[in-house]
Amino acid sequence: MSGVLTMESKNLIVRETAFDDCAIFAEWESSEEVREFFTMEDDRDYQEIVTEFIRYGSDPEKELFTITLKPSGKPIGRIYLSRINRADDSLDLTRIYIADPGNRNKGYGEEAIRMILEYAFINLHMERVTIDHFVKNETARHLYHKIGFQDEGVMRHAGKKNGKYYDLCLMSMLRAEYYDKIHSK
Repeated sequence: MSGVLTMESKNLIVRETAFDDCAIFAEWESSEEVREFFTMEDDRDYQEIVTEFIRYGSDPEKELFTITLKPSGKPIGRIYLSRINRADDSLDLTRIYIADPGNRNKGYGEEAIRMILEYAFINLHMERVTIDHFVKNETARHLYHKIGFQDEGVMRHAGKKNGKYYDLCLMSMLRAEYYDKIHSK
Protein backbone atom coordinates (compact mmCIF):
# COMPACT_ATOMS: atom_id res chain seq x y z
CA MET A 1 0.00 0.00 0.00
CA SER A 2 2.94 2.36 -0.40
CA GLY A 3 2.08 5.65 -2.00
CA VAL A 4 -1.54 5.44 -0.85
CA LEU A 5 -2.55 8.19 1.54
CA THR A 6 -3.77 6.83 4.87
CA MET A 7 -4.72 8.51 8.13
CA GLU A 8 -5.08 6.63 11.38
CA SER A 9 -6.88 7.34 14.65
CA LYS A 10 -7.87 5.29 17.67
CA ASN A 11 -10.65 3.34 15.92
CA LEU A 12 -10.31 4.12 12.23
CA ILE A 13 -8.10 4.17 9.20
CA VAL A 14 -9.12 6.61 6.50
CA ARG A 15 -7.46 5.73 3.21
CA GLU A 16 -7.65 6.78 -0.38
CA THR A 17 -10.54 5.08 -2.12
CA ALA A 18 -9.63 2.06 -4.26
CA PHE A 19 -11.54 0.87 -7.33
CA ASP A 20 -12.84 -2.15 -5.41
CA ASP A 21 -14.61 0.20 -2.98
CA CYS A 22 -17.01 1.25 -5.75
CA ALA A 23 -19.04 -1.96 -5.35
CA ILE A 24 -19.41 -1.32 -1.61
CA PHE A 25 -20.40 2.32 -2.21
CA ALA A 26 -23.03 1.21 -4.76
CA GLU A 27 -24.51 -1.17 -2.20
CA TRP A 28 -24.54 1.47 0.54
CA GLU A 29 -25.88 4.24 -1.67
CA SER A 30 -28.77 2.09 -2.86
CA SER A 31 -30.17 2.53 0.66
CA GLU A 32 -32.50 5.47 1.29
CA GLU A 33 -31.06 5.64 4.79
CA VAL A 34 -27.66 6.61 3.32
CA ARG A 35 -29.03 8.80 0.49
CA GLU A 36 -31.59 10.66 2.59
CA PHE A 37 -29.57 13.78 3.33
CA PHE A 38 -27.33 13.82 0.24
CA THR A 39 -27.88 15.07 -3.28
CA MET A 40 -27.74 11.53 -4.64
CA GLU A 41 -30.40 10.49 -7.12
CA ASP A 42 -32.53 7.49 -6.12
CA ASP A 43 -31.48 5.60 -9.25
CA ARG A 44 -27.75 5.99 -8.56
CA ASP A 45 -25.99 2.75 -9.54
CA TYR A 46 -22.64 1.00 -9.65
CA GLN A 47 -21.80 2.30 -13.14
CA GLU A 48 -22.36 5.91 -12.06
CA ILE A 49 -20.13 5.40 -9.01
CA VAL A 50 -17.35 3.85 -11.13
CA THR A 51 -17.59 6.69 -13.67
CA GLU A 52 -17.40 9.21 -10.83
CA PHE A 53 -14.40 7.37 -9.30
CA ILE A 54 -12.49 7.45 -12.60
CA ARG A 55 -13.40 11.07 -13.40
CA TYR A 56 -12.65 12.35 -9.88
CA GLY A 57 -9.39 10.41 -9.73
CA SER A 58 -7.89 12.63 -12.41
CA ASP A 59 -9.30 15.89 -11.00
CA PRO A 60 -6.85 17.74 -8.72
CA GLU A 61 -9.79 19.51 -7.06
CA LYS A 62 -11.29 16.26 -5.73
CA GLU A 63 -10.17 13.50 -3.35
CA LEU A 64 -12.03 10.35 -2.34
CA PHE A 65 -11.50 8.43 0.90
CA THR A 66 -12.84 5.25 2.46
CA ILE A 67 -13.37 5.02 6.21
CA THR A 68 -12.34 1.64 7.61
CA LEU A 69 -12.65 0.14 11.06
CA LYS A 70 -9.59 -1.03 12.96
CA PRO A 71 -8.23 -3.65 13.26
CA SER A 72 -10.26 -5.49 10.58
CA GLY A 73 -9.93 -2.87 7.84
CA LYS A 74 -13.63 -3.32 7.07
CA PRO A 75 -15.02 -0.32 5.14
CA ILE A 76 -17.76 1.49 7.08
CA GLY A 77 -18.07 4.84 5.32
CA ARG A 78 -16.87 7.33 2.80
CA ILE A 79 -15.52 10.87 2.50
CA TYR A 80 -15.46 13.06 -0.58
CA LEU A 81 -13.50 16.33 -0.72
CA SER A 82 -14.09 18.79 -3.54
CA ARG A 83 -13.34 22.34 -4.57
CA ILE A 84 -9.75 21.87 -3.41
CA ASN A 85 -8.40 25.28 -4.29
CA ARG A 86 -4.68 25.57 -3.63
CA ALA A 87 -4.59 29.22 -4.73
CA ASP A 88 -7.19 30.27 -2.14
CA ASP A 89 -6.24 27.53 0.38
CA SER A 90 -9.76 26.20 0.73
CA LEU A 91 -11.66 22.97 0.24
CA ASP A 92 -15.11 21.55 0.77
CA LEU A 93 -15.85 18.43 2.78
CA THR A 94 -18.62 17.53 0.35
CA ARG A 95 -19.76 14.16 1.62
CA ILE A 96 -19.16 12.05 4.68
CA TYR A 97 -21.22 9.18 5.93
CA ILE A 98 -21.09 6.06 8.03
CA ALA A 99 -23.15 3.57 6.03
CA ASP A 100 -24.34 0.91 8.46
CA PRO A 101 -26.77 2.23 11.09
CA GLY A 102 -25.15 -0.24 13.51
CA ASN A 103 -21.91 1.76 13.24
CA ARG A 104 -23.57 5.14 13.76
CA ASN A 105 -23.67 7.04 17.05
CA LYS A 106 -20.32 5.52 18.06
CA GLY A 107 -18.24 8.61 17.28
CA TYR A 108 -16.79 7.27 14.02
CA GLY A 109 -18.10 10.17 11.92
CA GLU A 110 -16.61 12.69 14.32
CA GLU A 111 -13.32 10.78 14.42
CA ALA A 112 -13.15 10.69 10.61
CA ILE A 113 -13.95 14.40 10.25
CA ARG A 114 -11.26 15.28 12.77
CA MET A 115 -8.71 13.29 10.74
CA ILE A 116 -9.78 15.05 7.54
CA LEU A 117 -9.48 18.44 9.25
CA GLU A 118 -5.96 17.60 10.39
CA TYR A 119 -5.13 16.56 6.81
CA ALA A 120 -6.67 19.76 5.42
CA PHE A 121 -5.14 22.24 7.85
CA ILE A 122 -1.78 20.60 8.62
CA ASN A 123 -0.87 18.57 5.52
CA LEU A 124 -2.54 20.69 2.82
CA HIS A 125 -2.13 24.03 4.68
CA MET A 126 -5.70 25.10 3.97
CA GLU A 127 -7.07 28.32 5.43
CA ARG A 128 -10.72 27.36 5.18
CA VAL A 129 -12.78 24.16 5.13
CA THR A 130 -16.47 24.25 4.33
CA ILE A 131 -19.18 21.68 4.88
CA ASP A 132 -22.90 21.84 4.30
CA HIS A 133 -25.97 19.87 5.28
CA PHE A 134 -29.65 19.64 4.42
CA VAL A 135 -31.67 22.07 6.54
CA LYS A 136 -33.57 19.18 8.15
CA ASN A 137 -30.44 17.20 9.06
CA GLU A 138 -30.21 18.12 12.73
CA THR A 139 -27.80 15.26 13.50
CA ALA A 140 -25.23 16.67 11.07
CA ARG A 141 -25.74 20.24 12.30
CA HIS A 142 -25.16 19.17 15.90
CA LEU A 143 -22.04 17.14 15.04
CA TYR A 144 -20.48 19.89 12.90
CA HIS A 145 -21.04 22.48 15.65
CA LYS A 146 -19.53 20.11 18.22
CA ILE A 147 -16.41 19.76 16.06
CA GLY A 148 -16.12 23.54 15.74
CA PHE A 149 -17.67 24.50 12.41
CA GLN A 150 -19.37 27.90 12.36
CA ASP A 151 -22.67 28.72 10.64
CA GLU A 152 -22.41 30.88 7.54
CA GLY A 153 -26.01 30.80 6.38
CA VAL A 154 -28.52 29.02 4.21
CA MET A 155 -27.74 28.50 0.54
CA ARG A 156 -31.13 28.55 -1.15
CA HIS A 157 -31.76 25.79 -3.69
CA ALA A 158 -28.07 24.84 -3.59
CA GLY A 159 -28.69 21.11 -3.91
CA LYS A 160 -30.79 19.12 -6.36
CA LYS A 161 -32.05 15.60 -5.82
CA ASN A 162 -34.55 13.69 -7.94
CA GLY A 163 -35.53 16.90 -9.74
CA LYS A 164 -36.26 18.83 -6.54
CA TYR A 165 -34.16 21.69 -5.13
CA TYR A 166 -33.07 21.78 -1.50
CA ASP A 167 -31.72 24.50 0.74
CA LEU A 168 -28.37 23.67 2.34
CA CYS A 169 -26.86 25.15 5.50
CA LEU A 170 -23.27 26.22 4.89
CA MET A 171 -20.71 25.97 7.69
CA SER A 172 -16.99 26.60 7.77
CA MET A 173 -13.89 26.34 9.88
CA LEU A 174 -10.80 28.50 9.54
CA ARG A 175 -7.26 27.41 10.27
CA ALA A 176 -7.02 29.60 13.41
CA GLU A 177 -10.27 28.09 14.73
CA TYR A 178 -8.92 24.60 14.11
CA TYR A 179 -5.70 25.35 16.00
CA ASP A 180 -7.63 27.02 18.84
CA LYS A 181 -9.84 23.92 19.08
CA ILE A 182 -6.98 21.39 19.18
CA HIS A 183 -4.93 23.44 21.66
CA SER A 184 -7.87 23.93 24.00
CA LYS A 185 -8.10 20.18 24.70
